Parts: sequence; structure tokens; C-alpha cells
Amino acid sequence: MGELLWTPNPERARNTNMHRFMERINEKYGQDFSEYGPLWQWSVDHIPEFWAEMWDLAGVKTSEPYRAVVDDAQKMPGAKWFSGARMNFAENLLRFRDDKPALVFVGEGREPVTLTHNELFAQVARMAEALKRARVKPLDRVVGFMPNLPQTIIAMLATTSLGAIWSSCSPDFGEKGVLDRFGQIRPKVLFCADGYRFKGKSFDSLQKIAGVVKNLDSLVRVVVVPYVSDAPDLSALPMAELWDDFSAGGQPGSIPFEQLPASHPLYIMYSSGTTGLPKCMVQSAGGILAHHMKELLLHTDLTPDDTIFYFTTCGWMMWNWLTSSLATGATVVLYDGNPFHPGPGALWKMAQDLKVTVFGTSAGYLGALAASGVSPKDEYDLSALRVLLSTGSPLSEDLFKWVYANVKSDLQLASIAGGTDLNGCFALGNPMGPVYSGELQCRGLGMAVEAWDENGKPVIGQRGELVCTKPFPSMPVFFWEDPEGEKYHKAYFDVYPGIWRHGDFIEVTEHGGVVIHGRSDATLNPGGVRIGTAEIYRVVETFPEVADSVVVGQDWKDDVRVVLFVKMAEGHSLDDGLKKRLATAIRQNASPRHVPAKIIAVSDIPYTLNMKKVEIAVKKTIQGEKVTNTDALANPQVLEEYKGLKELAE
Repeated sequence: MGELLWTPNPERARNTNMHRFMERINEKYGQDFSEYGPLWQWSVDHIPEFWAEMWDLAGVKTSEPYRAVVDDAQKMPGAKWFSGARMNFAENLLRFRDDKPALVFVGEGREPVTLTHNELFAQVARMAEALKRARVKPLDRVVGFMPNLPQTIIAMLATTSLGAIWSSCSPDFGEKGVLDRFGQIRPKVLFCADGYRFKGKSFDSLQKIAGVVKNLDSLVRVVVVPYVSDAPDLSALPMAELWDDFSAGGQPGSIPFEQLPASHPLYIMYSSGTTGLPKCMVQSAGGILAHHMKELLLHTDLTPDDTIFYFTTCGWMMWNWLTSSLATGATVVLYDGNPFHPGPGALWKMAQDLKVTVFGTSAGYLGALAASGVSPKDEYDLSALRVLLSTGSPLSEDLFKWVYANVKSDLQLASIAGGTDLNGCFALGNPMGPVYSGELQCRGLGMAVEAWDENGKPVIGQRGELVCTKPFPSMPVFFWEDPEGEKYHKAYFDVYPGIWRHGDFIEVTEHGGVVIHGRSDATLNPGGVRIGTAEIYRVVETFPEVADSVVVGQDWKDDVRVVLFVKMAEGHSLDDGLKKRLATAIRQNASPRHVPAKIIAVSDIPYTLNMKKVEIAVKKTIQGEKVTNTDALANPQVLEEYKGLKELAE
């Protein structure tokens, strides 16, 4: 069990949306819950009732109500959710019509730009009319190759108001990475920007966009946002118009929100694509809205008085998740650029100036911040901040403690984990519960998550496969170009028929928390004993000399040996003394089996475009196997450094 770091005072716990929801369930269903655990158990034992209450709590706007919450609460895949309901996703996100800030955009070297709910609605109305003139209709695909701008959200809302399907990539994707994704779904309209800014420099995107457009014969229009130039040259882009020209003439009045079934496709999301072309996962409007509202209203305790920020790009599911906050009435802060420019305190100054109440980021960012020596609480006024969210990779116990020592002592630190596949979380925060170091606070309401041992039995206090034994609304409705459902079935259901196997190695603690032990497909097996990579990362992250690391298992002499690659922090080098200290710390804090047989310094650690370490690609590379789709990597060139290492031949 981790160390108890924070507990909300009784008044704070009582004033949460979660507590009010629990009282609602108690009154309506004759229960007497006073803590989260029994409420979670009820939610997974009564799937239809729970999601009916969640739908009502979220105040989902429909033109026709649902006839049934779910047709079969035991069926995976294939359960039908909210049958009979007619609705529109964009209408639900645009329900607030007032002069309160809806979006605040902060970009490198730019003053903040604010859009009120009324202004956002008017701009979406103009863009929806423009898309309609371009003959965009339900089920057409509209895509964004965009920085994290207000225009990206406006384009998404205009697209989905018409019943078309939205998909996006961030501008740091390479041309082939974009085509691997958009090429499969054949979009009708492409939204893009002329470039983006990073570390104080402007990067032109038009040449890359020209290559993308040349290979997408389905396009009828390209809409360009002038972001790094006031008058970008569009001569190399056929069918291209500037944003203002495309939307000119539209009226800022009403939006004819297309009323569609709750199961109507909303988003196409992508797997990382490291083993072939990315899988295109189609998610539904009703399912995503219900799931996001649960996570935002209950688990994040979001209200119209909040200002929420998440450091994300448009190529990560956290962008979709953050955008849904508009449906709660909260103010959404968008940031585009490097989080350490012009210095490591950049995001915290922004949080201070905008009075951010919910601050979301990645474990990698927090680790880099800790290594930088910055203590935000000493330099910035964070009195408004009440929740810090972290995802992307497991947050180490030491980083949990660092947050409470250096960011704020009275704070809910919610480490959250799920996936692009469900556009949300399996385990996340509980605003009325305690925070223990190294643990996610709880399993999500309505998510029948368990840790299964090698015999397919649920275990508590032991490592096991993350499975979900009952369906949930945000499951993909199908995979693109997978008419028989073979890709879908293989992705999650080939190990345990009818049970979602996510591919993570977790432990459910005695008090209902969750510890993430890394990807189960990257599990190490030295001497036949399964251990998770996250257990090693947790130790390595405590060393300020190490900026980043990746650990893999190398097949060696009829066994597996653990190999740790480290990227050294600036001004540090790997010597025998540091190797010994790393090995000792891993032995003491994990186990002797976790100790690497080899510790090797490298210049960089490879990541996917979805911000995941690619342990499998590293393992394949050091063993001389081919990595089939390096275009899925943000920095594929670094794999060359891992080839033919002398240290791994002895």
C-alpha cells in the first residue's frame, strides 16, 4: 500500500458532485452508501440503472428519449446503447449561451484569446453553414491536421452538428503518419493550419499538407487557418481556402443540429500503429457523451465555475476528453506550444493568471518539471487549483510526493488511466476519497474492471491482466473497414471471449485503488517470473541524473534478461557508480529479479505519436527484428542507435 498523502475534509467531500450522486442513488434505490466502494459495486452490478442515472444527471439533450439503456448488459462486443434516442453531440456541447468564457487559448508568444459561449456558438454556426455549402452530410468524414487552436474545436463542433464524423492529427505527425490514418477513412474536408510554434520557433506545415492533399483524392475542400503567417501562400494547395474566406457569408444564428441515433458515429480514433497500419476505431455520439460526462462531472467534479486545462495535442484522446468539458459549462483552456518555453514555469504562470482549477498533464511532464528544480508553489499563486490530473504513463510514488511538496499540499492528485480505444478511463479520481502514493484512486463507475491472474481469476493485491467484464457505452461501435468485426475481436476479445482484455498489467488494492504495472504485452519474464516495466520506471524516475528511460526484456541464453536504456539529464553521464546505485535502488525498491542485467546510455527514448514509450519496438530492434511501421513513431530515427549494440552481445 502506498503512503496516504491527502484526504478531503468532510465538507469538501460532501460538496462534490460524486457525493450528491451517491445520495441520489441512496434515495431512489433504497441504499445506504457512505463511501465510494459500495457505490462502485452497485454501478457495475446494475449497469442499466447506473447509466440511466448518469444520462439524467448529465441532462443529455435529445429530441427523442431512449427506449432502452442497453439491450444486453452482458454482451461484448455488440451491446446497443440508448436505443431510440435522437440527439446531436455538438448541441450538447453548445448548450450554454451566455457571455461567460467558453474557451481561452494560450499560444507561445501570444496574448490569451477568449471566446464566450455566445461567440463560440456564432462561429460554429458560420462554419456549419459553410460545411453544408460544401455538401458535407451525415457520415462524411471531416478531418483536422491542426494545432490545439479554438478553430480546431469550432471545426469539430460544426462537423458533428451536421452528423459528419470528425478525426484529427496534430501537426507534428509526419506526412506518412497522417496518410496512414486519413488515407483509410477518405475524408471530404481537411482543416489545417499553415504551421505551428514550438520552443519559440515557427514551423511551416504547408509543404507537408501539400503532400497529404496530393494523396487524398477524396477531398473536395481544404481549409487553412493562418496561424504563423497573416497571408500564407496557398498556391500549392488545390481546393484550398483561408478559414475566414471559407466561412464568410454564414449567419451567426441558429444551428440546425442534425438529430441522429445515439449510436451514430462521432469520432474516428487511431491505435498507435506500431505493428502495421493504425486501427481506426469508430466511437458513438451518445456513448462518448455519457462516458465523458461521467468522468468530468463525477470523477473530476467539474462545475460551471471551473476553469479546466489539459496539456494535450489534437492527436491525443485527451483533446477529445477536454473538449467535452464544454457540456458542463466550465471554461476550457487550450495551450499550443512547448510547456517549458520560455521556461519550466510557463504552464504554472498560465494557471496562476487564468485561475485554473483543474490542471491536467502527463507523468512525463511532471518528471521533467521535478528534474528542472522548479517548485511551482513557491513561484506562483495556485490558490484556485484544486485538482491535478496525470496520465500517459504511470506516476511514480516519488512524483506523487513531489506534487504535494512542490505544487500544493491541499490538492486532489488524480492519476488516471484508460485508452484511446474507449476515449476515457478504466481507473481515475474520486473527489471524495483519499490519495495514496503510486495509486489511482478508484475504478471508474460503471466499469467492471478486474485484475485477472494467469488462470483467468480475479485477484486483489496481486498483479494481473486488466479486464473489463461488462460493456460500457464508449466502446467502439466498430472498426473502420472491418465488416466482419475480425480486427475488433482480435484487439480485445481473443484471449477471454466476451471479456475486454486491455493489455495493461494492474493491481487492485485492498481499499479499491489501482496500481498500473505497465503493458502486459511488454511484461518481462526473467526466470519465468512476470514483472511489470512500470515497477522499474518508478525507481529510475527518482534519479535526477536520468531524464528518461525505457526497459525491455532481451531473449538471452534460453531465458530473458532485463535491459535498461537511460537518457541522461543535461550535465550528467552514465558511469559505473551510477549503474551500481541504480541497480541497488531497483533491488531494494522492487526485487532482485527487476535488476537490469545491462544499463546502457542512449541519446533519446522512442515514443509513438500518441505519446507512449515503444518498448516492443525497442525489443524488436535489439533482437534484429523489423519494426513494421516506424511512421507511427514521433522520433523513429533514434531506433538506429539501438541496433547492433556491442553491450548486448555479451
